[in-house]
Amino acid sequence: MRPPAPPEEVESWLRSHGWNPDMRNSTEADRLIDARVRDSAAQGFPLLPWDAVREFVSRYAGLEFALPLAPERVFVADPTPGYDGDAEDIAELSGEVGRKLFPVGYEFGEAGIVLMDDLGRFFYLHHTGPYFLGQDEAQALSSLMRGDQDEVDDYCV
Repeated sequence: MRPPAPPEEVESWLRSHGWNPDMRNSTEADRLIDARVRDSAAQGFPLLPWDAVREFVSRYAGLEFALPLAPERVFVADPTPGYDGDAEDIAELSGEVGRKLFPVGYEFGEAGIVLMDDLGRFFYLHHTGPYFLGQDEAQALSSLMRGDQDEVDDYCV
């Protein structure tokens, strides 16, 4: 994985799509997260969020971030999109990395689910397999912006 983009470059990308550092949409974040909780339970693989998940989704909910190098690919901080059986795949990846995982976003165009673990790291579940996006929010956003990810094997237990 390449070094993360400079923070001002990531912030510029976020701001160009309507984001600002003071924004919080807790009502929408709660609605989306609660829908995902219900969906995962219906799939037989309950996923439970924690405060950092709610905080991340609330900071970006309702916005769409086109990726600069591939504008047809768009990241949204919406945990509800996915595919049939995705909760089982998330639970399996959770076992592989040895941490709780919860979806915090989706990338349209590639149909990838962005996940956060309970350490604040970010992963990307794609039809080609799971990938690592970053140790924290800043690195994950840089990875999404640049279309950069790492093999997940180094982050498994």
